Amino acid sequence: MAEIVLITGLSGAGRSATADVLEDLGWYVVDNLPTALVGTIVDIASKPGSDISRLALVAGRQHDDLLPKVGEVRASGHRVTVVFLDATTPELVRRYDATRRRHPLADQADGLVESITLERRQLDPVRGTADLVIDTTDLNVHQLKDRLVAAFDESSESRLQVSVESFGFKHGLPLDADVVMDVRFLPNPHWQPELRPLTGHDPKVRDHVLETAAGSDFCDRFDDLLGSLLPQYQAEGRSYLTVAIGCTGGRHRSVAIAEELAARLRSRGVAVRATHRDVGR
Repeated sequence: MAEIVLITGLSGAGRSATADVLEDLGWYVVDNLPTALVGTIVDIASKPGSDISRLALVAGRQHDDLLPKVGEVRASGHRVTVVFLDATTPELVRRYDATRRRHPLADQADGLVESITLERRQLDPVRGTADLVIDTTDLNVHQLKDRLVAAFDESSESRLQVSVESFGFKHGLPLDADVVMDVRFLPNPHWQPELRPLTGHDPKVRDHVLETAAGSDFCDRFDDLLGSLLPQYQAEGRSYLTVAIGCTGGRHRSVAIAEELAARLRSRGVAVRATHRDVGR
């Protein structure tokens, strides 16, 4: 039985960069693979005597029968993780403008934005069933590598990997969030002149947010909820879960809450990492 990662997602969202990282981590990578050949490559990698135990496949442009192929490979006993790379349309437009590349669906649409919209619509079913969705909008290559290393750490393969991410609603919802919580009801440090230049990492901001009755009660209740939900997600076969905590700007309340929740989960033995999308804005 081989361990397989199938890399898919929007053009320009980082599929090739993801493949490069996995190759550096020791995976055998096949890039731009036609969907029809997925089963063939898996069979070759699984033959007796093969030294390929970790296989990363980058799906080509044809996605119509991708999900049935994944089902067939899983039914034959292989562990398959589908990784979907996503990014906002403005960011994809910026990347295409920078590279001057032609979008793969350019012949089927009127302009770049329409091409991206069409591809997003075509890939919606795949995204909806992906095991791990990574929003690369605000990630550089090094940050993407950190996400992938954390996700595919061999020492924690059998554990549910949880990412607690803070963000600001005014900058948009994270594309890779599985669970979203809005903490804008908590007292906002932005309106305190001495706290405004700080972030949720600072103890003064943390105390301002967490030492209120509302902040303490929220953390207790949401921690209890996650404690009951995580085993259920794992029982359903989920390997990765992203919990997004949002406030207005993503600098104060959401950062403090995300760090507190990550610490609580970590103390219970959960494999968790905290990230802060908008703390530097």
